[in-house]
Amino acid sequence: MTGASVENGPPMLDLAFPYRLLGAGKSGRACLFLLHGSGVDETSMVPLARRIAPDAPLIAVRGRIPQEDGFRWFERITPTRFGQQSIRVETAAFAAFASEVAARHGLDLAHATFIGYSNGANLVSSLMLLHPGIVRSAALLRPMPVLDKVPSTDLMGTRTLIIAGAADETYGPFTPHLVTLLSRHGSEIDARIVPSGHEIGDPDAAIVERWLAESAAAQGG
Repeated sequence: MTGASVENGPPMLDLAFPYRLLGAGKSGRACLFLLHGSGVDETSMVPLARRIAPDAPLIAVRGRIPQEDGFRWFERITPTRFGQQSIRVETAAFAAFASEVAARHGLDLAHATFIGYSNGANLVSSLMLLHPGIVRSAALLRPMPVLDKVPSTDLMGTRTLIIAGAADETYGPFTPHLVTLLSRHGSEIDARIVPSGHEIGDPDAAIVERWLAESAAAQGG
């Protein structure tokens, strides 16, 4: 299934994670993987992504851990502590999924950006650290570090945008630690703060849009 039939159809369920492919067949090499926050599903990030990149193919993915009326990416112990085995299992599954879905739809992971919000952002940063090479470009909205033990990963050649909320009392205090962690492992970091809480919106979309445009210009395409 490609094109409009996928855009308007149900999620695909035959890989490790349910997902929707939106905008298949559009021109350009860039695509966006979307990883939602807790308690929602893969459709929640699409409006933001369409403001960021109206013409890019989107791979909107659903986490596998049920939470309330939606889903999350790995098990939570407290609001700021997470099941380490769950992180590693789900991250490994997502690494394989990303390669499989890219091969299926003719997408190039070298030109993909992974946009994650909250729990989804934490899955992306864990993916970078545990399975280097999958993610080369990441926009992390309201993230925090979640791994108790971090391997000696080399993230040279990756670019990471991190956007914290000035009034985000839960994750905000931890975000600088993630900036330091990813920078220490070699990722090129652009860290921003917006005047909001944990919620995301137009200011985030504008920052990500400019960052992607600057990235494309720097890479000559």
